[in-house]
This record gives sequence, C-alpha cells and structure tokens, in this order.
Amino acid sequence: MPNSIRTSASTGNSAKKSEKKTTVSPSPERRRELLSTAAEVFAAQGYNATTVRRIADEAGMLAGSLYYHFDSKESMVDEILSTFLDELWAGYEAVLGAGLGPRETVEALVTESFREIDRHRAAVAIYQKESRHLSAQPRFGYLTESQRRFERAWLGALERGVAEGVFRADLDIRLAYRFLRDTVWVAASWYRPGGQHSPEEIARQYLSMVLDGITPRERQERP
Repeated sequence: MPNSIRTSASTGNSAKKSEKKTTVSPSPERRRELLSTAAEVFAAQGYNATTVRRIADEAGMLAGSLYYHFDSKESMVDEILSTFLDELWAGYEAVLGAGLGPRETVEALVTESFREIDRHRAAVAIYQKESRHLSAQPRFGYLTESQRRFERAWLGALERGVAEGVFRADLDIRLAYRFLRDTVWVAASWYRPGGQHSPEEIARQYLSMVLDGITPRERQERP
C-alpha cells in the first residue's frame, strides 16, 4: 500500500477512535436524582458512616458507575449543601430587602425557613448534624460564613424589634435568636413533605406560639 494511502487510512482510523472516545455528559435529571438519594443516606446514617457503595446501592447502581457522576462523597455533600444554602439565601435576601417591619421580617424568615425544609429536608438535616465537622475542611468554609450570615440576619430583625417597641425591652436577643433558630431547623427531623400541613401552615402555627412570648403584654391584650 502506498505510504500516502496508508497515512490517510491511519488518520481516518484515529478520527473514528477519537469519535468513539467522546463521552456524553450525565443528564441533569439523573444527577439530581442521585443527589436526592445521597442526601437521604447522609441524613439517615451520618456523613462519616456513609460510603459511596451505600449510596450506589440505594440508587440501584454499581459504585463505579456513581463515580461517572461524582468524584467523591465530599463532592456530593458539597453540592447538596451549597444548593440548599444558595436557595435559602435567595429567599432570605428577598425578605431582608423587602422593607418589612421587624415582626413581619421575623415572620417571613420563619416561613421561608419552613419552605426550605419542605424543599430540602434531608439537606437541612445534614446541615444541622454535620456543619461543625465539615466546616473544619477548607472546602466547606462557606458553612461558617453562612452561620455568621444567619446570625446577622436574625439578630438584626430582633434588635430592630426591641428598639421600635415591637418586641419586649427585656428580651435577651441572643437567647431568642438561638431559640428561634434551633426550634425552626429541628423540624427537619420530623417534617415530611406532602403531609397534612403545608410549610406555610406550620410556620403560621409556630409563629402564633413564639411571637406571643416576645411581644409586649399590652400589645397581646389589644382586641
């Protein structure tokens, strides 16, 4: 075979091999399904006790196939938490930028929190259980910053409420913040999406109990 023909054939074969090696990116839908499965496993078993094999088993696939979508369990929990926090802060920032009064701001923050529990129950549970451990790793430094942002948002609304006489003058701001934060987010341990009550209804009932405790008595007694 002439060299020119041999070279042409070789080039054509290389092109075909190159085409065969082209990979198709995983579909976004499948990726979301796998993250949802992983979130449930992390929430139930804890981050340290969860293996890639266990997540793959729950997803009905081989562990090696899961690596086609994610390079590690760290990548999975990172995406789960960052997606949840991005959505949460989009909602919080809309509330904080709406020009509401302090009581209305607290009400809206609580309602938005319950909506996020409805959308990301497993992610909230992971955040509650694993943040302290994970935030020690540079990759998860954003968890510490998010905690600071939570504190600023809630304390700001409570402090403004005390200053304007909407909340009790003797209110311990930091204690109230911790109580509000913990009692809202612990709902992830028992709340199940699609249950008898919507997240908005749960928030309304929660607020009717909590806000009476931090509102001046004379305001409570008004008809």
